[in-house]
Amino acid sequence: MCNMPQAGCATGPMKGNMKALKILNNSILSNLLVAAICAFALAASAASAASSPYTGFHATTPAGYDVLTLKPTGTEVSFLGLIECPELEGVQHVSAGMDAMVISADGTPLRHFPRNFSFRITASLRKTVLSGPSGEVASSENPQDFLLKLKFNLKAYDGLAVHQIEPESVQMIGVPADIPYDERVYRVSFSIDKMPVTNRFVLEVISPNDERLTRFHFDLL
Repeated sequence: MCNMPQAGCATGPMKGNMKALKILNNSILSNLLVAAICAFALAASAASAASSPYTGFHATTPAGYDVLTLKPTGTEVSFLGLIECPELEGVQHVSAGMDAMVISADGTPLRHFPRNFSFRITASLRKTVLSGPSGEVASSENPQDFLLKLKFNLKAYDGLAVHQIEPESVQMIGVPADIPYDERVYRVSFSIDKMPVTNRFVLEVISPNDERLTRFHFDLL
């Protein structure tokens, strides 16, 4: 029986607050790790590209970042993108001019994109990247509400031809939407038919007012 508040004996609101705090702490650590992975991998990719004709892919591959300023609040929003695709682990892009190709982990040429992949998009009101804003966007939304109402479009390019692909699912991961927070993480998942590695994908991040905010590229060649 627990008559007095003791460690390990939290009840009611205290237990709920402890659970929320644990979720917040886990989300903070997770997104700090994402930012570090992005920064390290982008730097490593740039260095290796300068010295080697081979570019490696991983199950989680950085897709870049962007920073925008919300008007009239003046709040900066950072967007960080990751491509999640376990089938890309060990895949190599071999640069050889017109003969460039993509080689799978077992050494055979890769002809098509993996069927299933996701974009993990972090939208944050924190100063998560050092770059300044690349543009401005008008919004009457409270900045935290703005993060909750983002939408996504995926466009597939085959030369000059383009068509749109609907997400199989859009999940908000990490901190639940009903807890006020200054950062939101979305996993936008797709399942596609056979598409050649010469194609390109562009994920567009859309504002609550249906304005394109930024975009993240996914290509293998």
